[in-house]
Amino acid sequence: MLATDRAFLSTYRLRMAIRTILYDLDGTLLDAFTTIHRAYSHTLPLFGAPAPTMEQVRGVVGGGGDRALAQFLPDHQLSAAMKVLVAYTKTIMLEDVRLMPGGLEIVKRTHTLGATLAVFTNKGGDVARPCCEHLGVTSYMAGVFGAGDTPWVKPQPEFAAHVLKEINGDPRTTLLVGDSPWDVEAAHNAGFPCWCVTTGTHDAAELTAAKADRVFPDLVAMRPELDAMIEPKLAS
Repeated sequence: MLATDRAFLSTYRLRMAIRTILYDLDGTLLDAFTTIHRAYSHTLPLFGAPAPTMEQVRGVVGGGGDRALAQFLPDHQLSAAMKVLVAYTKTIMLEDVRLMPGGLEIVKRTHTLGATLAVFTNKGGDVARPCCEHLGVTSYMAGVFGAGDTPWVKPQPEFAAHVLKEINGDPRTTLLVGDSPWDVEAAHNAGFPCWCVTTGTHDAAELTAAKADRVFPDLVAMRPELDAMIEPKLAS
């Protein structure tokens, strides 16, 4: 791609009118890091590994459970460890989870403006859906899509294509709101931009280096900018 083409695409991504917004969960819309840390601290010692620090857990969140566990355990233990991790997570998943500051407000506002919303996460779908219901965001979503719901995870483009097909979205008018390089890669692989917040697993420098289209400190700061991007006829 020529430099002029990249510049045009970047400008287009910043000015495009949005009709569909895909929200990542962990680190973006939800703060589930305490839950995730508890689950890893329970699971890893059962397989001979030390309990991780919160910082270690935060550093691996976002790319999917298999990829995260592989940072702590050898391949031959991953399948068994994943079963334990998922089972334990389901017993505690609603105890500590909470919305990020501004999370409910940005969901309500973008829904009111007429955008089609969906959750697009590498968190297991069977965990993501109860969390969203518990925190009061399900009713604003056209769907909650997570790992295990399809054969794919982010950043595979097939996952995004499946989600957009299910909610009648168009990549030309879609935006992903996330917090990690995997979110950026997933969005760009599927042909749409990604705005990131630094409330999750990566800082502004890392997200900029990953070519996030915009980076914000949190959802509170993002909200007025996102309001302005909603398709005008939807917002009228």
